[in-house]
Amino acid sequence: MTFAVARSRFLITGAAMGMGRLYAERAVAEGASVVVLWDVNKKALEQTAREIAASATVGVVVDGMVVDLAKREAIEKAAARVIGKHGGVDVLINNAGIVRGGVFWEHDNAAHTEAIMMVNTVAPMVTTHEFLAGMMGSGRECRIVNIASAAGLISNPKMSVYAASKWALIGWGDSVRLELTREGYGNVKLTTVAPTYISTGMFDGARGPLMTPLMTPEYVVSRVWKAMRAGKPMLMLPWTVHLSKFLKGVLPQRAFDVIADKVFHVYSSMDNFRGR
Repeated sequence: MTFAVARSRFLITGAAMGMGRLYAERAVAEGASVVVLWDVNKKALEQTAREIAASATVGVVVDGMVVDLAKREAIEKAAARVIGKHGGVDVLINNAGIVRGGVFWEHDNAAHTEAIMMVNTVAPMVTTHEFLAGMMGSGRECRIVNIASAAGLISNPKMSVYAASKWALIGWGDSVRLELTREGYGNVKLTTVAPTYISTGMFDGARGPLMTPLMTPEYVVSRVWKAMRAGKPMLMLPWTVHLSKFLKGVLPQRAFDVIADKVFHVYSSMDNFRGR
């Protein structure tokens, strides 16, 4: 069943800029009744919420909330506010994420490792948990979208902690998808998205592997939106992610390492990473 966006309630994390803002604009344009925006950047969030509200039709609620996803208590408190004000959500887009490049031993445990794992992995789990019971019991078609990464499918030097956070997000999300189906809550569909590099500035300096150019945010959002509405379990972008996943599954590890490094240049794609 294709999901009807009109009159649905959306929550988008990391919504102040980039792809998060694009998802919010899309929701408003297609007639969502409530669009909740979570972000830690207060100034950017206020501007985005103001501008999106100005473009919305009468009656659409655009609600910006400053939320630090690195803190479980902040997520739980904000979720309670959303449920109290709007009765819950029909669509949750776990979009927020952070990255730090560099070899693992250069990561600081608190500033880098814990922060990346919390924002990229634990925060989507906590956020989903807060809203999932309402979704399951609503009797309405609902959607959860987890923005993971191709780094969660194919290992890559100089992004070990980021890759770990996305591997965990993919495994957790797909398990929840199966649980929902097996336990009779087919009204809630979960889509996991695993893209390669996107030209948002988050991966500034990274080089796309062979036949894998940087994708535009607009292109990715369009594909994610279509997958979300269809309830597609997994979206991998672009097609080379499918190829890499297949080759990793059938080739001996040493052979795959040579191909990934010397042919596709995956293993050197983060050599000049600068980030936003």
